[in-house]
Amino acid sequence: MRRLVLASLCFFAASGALLSQSHARNAALQAETDPLTELFGGAPAAPAPNGPDGRPQAVAIPREVVALDAKYPAGTVIINTSERRLYYVLGNGQAIRYGVGVGRPGFEWSGVRYVSSKREWPDWTPPAQMLRRRPDLPRHMEGGLNNPLGARAMYLSGTLYRIHGSNEPETIGQAVSSGCIRMTNDDVTDLYDRVKVGTRVVVTR
Repeated sequence: MRRLVLASLCFFAASGALLSQSHARNAALQAETDPLTELFGGAPAAPAPNGPDGRPQAVAIPREVVALDAKYPAGTVIINTSERRLYYVLGNGQAIRYGVGVGRPGFEWSGVRYVSSKREWPDWTPPAQMLRRRPDLPRHMEGGLNNPLGARAMYLSGTLYRIHGSNEPETIGQAVSSGCIRMTNDDVTDLYDRVKVGTRVVVTR
């Protein structure tokens, strides 16, 4: 009887060890084939925590001076929509790089424009094209903290587009707009103070 009990215990111990090894192999295989791991490297990121209003909190994209081998003169604004970054050329091979939100699929664009005007805490009047898509939008909003154009706006010549701030900082680094270039209010205020009317804006895809 004692031998039977000992044999049973050994059997269950061995089975448990085999199951543990099997789970470890499956976990390793899943990590290797996880599409998020293949795309971004490392383990999939945890979801962004929600703020007091229930919306995801922004993951800050730092504003920083970087090396930029650009053929454009100092003062030029370059927007790389695929990278979702804006560069303000300083000259001498340097630029200030900002994180931006860009047009969602179907609203991408590229070209060379100029800053035609600038506004602090701008009002917002949705264009007719947007109202046809979103008849629920207000016809006009006064400037302020709740205005989707944020703290500053720089209007781009020959278009309905702007480089503007946002009251949705979690969208920075995303492709969600109707073609405008979004920045955090801190970043757009910094850029606004550097940019003049007539500044050249180069948008690439």
